[in-house]
Amino acid sequence: MKILLAEDDAALADYIRAGLEEEGHSVEHFADGRDALAFSLYETCDLAILDRMMPGMNGMALLRALRAAGRDLPVIFVTAMGEVDDRVEGLTAGADDYIAKPFHFEELLARIGTVTRRKGGKPAETRLVVHDLELDLLSRTARRKGQVIALQNKEFALLEVLMRNSGRVMTRTLLLERVWNYSFEPNTTVLETHMSRLRAKIDKPFDVPLIHRIRNAGYSLHGPR
Repeated sequence: MKILLAEDDAALADYIRAGLEEEGHSVEHFADGRDALAFSLYETCDLAILDRMMPGMNGMALLRALRAAGRDLPVIFVTAMGEVDDRVEGLTAGADDYIAKPFHFEELLARIGTVTRRKGGKPAETRLVVHDLELDLLSRTARRKGQVIALQNKEFALLEVLMRNSGRVMTRTLLLERVWNYSFEPNTTVLETHMSRLRAKIDKPFDVPLIHRIRNAGYSLHGPR
């Protein structure tokens, strides 16, 4: 699943994100409610996990804005505001579940499973395939034509983003945000360095290139056209 995580506590957000990604989910994290809303209005998500107290736009306002925009995705509040009145307010506003901090990660996973089944959500993707390239999100392995390709963590993350958006041009800015969480780093060469290494592993040993550089636009991964 693609999960929207709106949480301004950086340490907690990293903890939740890492745990969900280990389960094979794709996570888009925002520390500001306004940024989370902007993302949700042009990207499709399968689930949202929201904190209630955030800068820019609090969780309740974000939830109401999502519902007003017709977004019917399951929403789980994970918040320190755990009194009965807080829970009632959140559920009445349209949340599908409500978890008070502190919490156990296993509980969050169980709640995610419950609300997605209730709303008919699709199961988590554990395998991505584009042409003859396969990415196993659980074992964290890549294969092309059955041949195992050893990838470093960031190379794997970069390939996952490209494969999830197969056929779409991913800009440099988008890739830096999603893989390195860089909001604005115009002079960094980290993307180009990792992309060069990734293309050497994914494309160079094979006849058909899959990763394409789109001049003045970004990168796109797709099979033969």
